[in-house]
Amino acid sequence: MPVEMTRARFEELVADALDLIPEPFAAAMSNVVVLVEDRDPEEPTLLGLYHGIALTERTTMYGGELPDRIFIYREAILDICESEEDVVEEVAITVVHEIAHHFGVDDERLHELGWG
Repeated sequence: MPVEMTRARFEELVADALDLIPEPFAAAMSNVVVLVEDRDPEEPTLLGLYHGIALTERTTMYGGELPDRIFIYREAILDICESEEDVVEEVAITVVHEIAHHFGVDDERLHELGWG
């Protein structure tokens, strides 16, 4: 059965996960915004999504861009969790996974590292 959790509590867990990011990495995320949405409209079971230009893909022409966006999908995560502890763990995994995309790490490598 999916976990029930207020949006405010879920957003608090996302903030807690972001606080776990080491300072050198957090400093490199100055043009990134993390948003909590209920679901991805095109893929409702998606847990998170990075939308932007990874640091490894940026050239000298990069500038004046809107912030990269990381979406964390609340309802999709709650659907697969059975306890609040599961939600805490899944939020942390999803946040790290999407931040890794910002740094140019692809899904294959993330799976190899255990951040599926």
